[in-house]
Amino acid sequence: MNLERIKPHLPWMTLAMLVVIVSLIDPHFLNPWSMLSLAADIVPLFIMALGITFAIYIGGIDLSAQSMANMVTVVATVLLGSMGAWVAVFCVLLGAALGAFSGFVTTRFFVPSFISTLAVGGVAYSVAQWLSGQRSVSMDAAQRDALFGWMISKTGGIPHELLIAAVLLAICWFIERRTVIGRNLKAIGAGELAAVASGISVAKYKTAAFALSGALAAFAGLLFAVKLSGGAPSVANGFLLPAIVAVLVGGTPLTGGVGGVINTMIGTLIVAVIRASMLYLDVNATQQQMFFGLILIAAIALTIDRAKLRIVK
Repeated sequence: MNLERIKPHLPWMTLAMLVVIVSLIDPHFLNPWSMLSLAADIVPLFIMALGITFAIYIGGIDLSAQSMANMVTVVATVLLGSMGAWVAVFCVLLGAALGAFSGFVTTRFFVPSFISTLAVGGVAYSVAQWLSGQRSVSMDAAQRDALFGWMISKTGGIPHELLIAAVLLAICWFIERRTVIGRNLKAIGAGELAAVASGISVAKYKTAAFALSGALAAFAGLLFAVKLSGGAPSVANGFLLPAIVAVLVGGTPLTGGVGGVINTMIGTLIVAVIRASMLYLDVNATQQQMFFGLILIAAIALTIDRAKLRIVK
């Protein structure tokens, strides 16, 4: 059978194969409550990956997501007392603004997205260090529970993090599949020159993609802060690589134009199962990052559209 015909189904096939392997290693893995707990634990990673999907969907990349989430954990913690519940809105808008700035720099000054987002990530990291005094900061537990306790509660045994993830996935899917923004982002990812020739305002929509990525990274940071009842400039460290891996192994290639947020959901589940298997096998955190690096290389090699990249520099 032709590999090109199998490729769209590889994420589902990979996920099913990994579940079978891990269940053989640990028969308790398929326990429904264990799987719910595992899924809830990766929700911040999934939300971050959802945002990165929009950047990769147009053929770009967002390397600021991890630093953005770190910054928001500190901002939310420091401003919770003065802003109350409005701190959530402020944090998401801040993330969107910084993401839009990355898009502006990329489209206005023709700076590659990996450079512009890396630079904005550096700014976000510096803000987090400045606000926190380079140390961990803690929320008022009573205020956190009163305003945001619902985010980490359960209903009928189902963690609310999963409900939040489902709502965000539905919103992102709607944007991607049912709006002009989503159709134009796909057109840009499929062929930017053709999109320009068809009259699409490429700069505007690329900036919107990075704004969405920044907003979702900020939301992931807010969830981190609520779960941990505090923040630090390094809380989300180690999440950027798995988040990018989740997007790529889900079937959204770096060249853009195909895939999308449903693929990212599958990719995140693949990452979750891989992480669980490494925990069962006592693989330490450093070795996990090495393993995800190898997976990233393999995912790029398998998914990239070589017709769009005749020369690699």
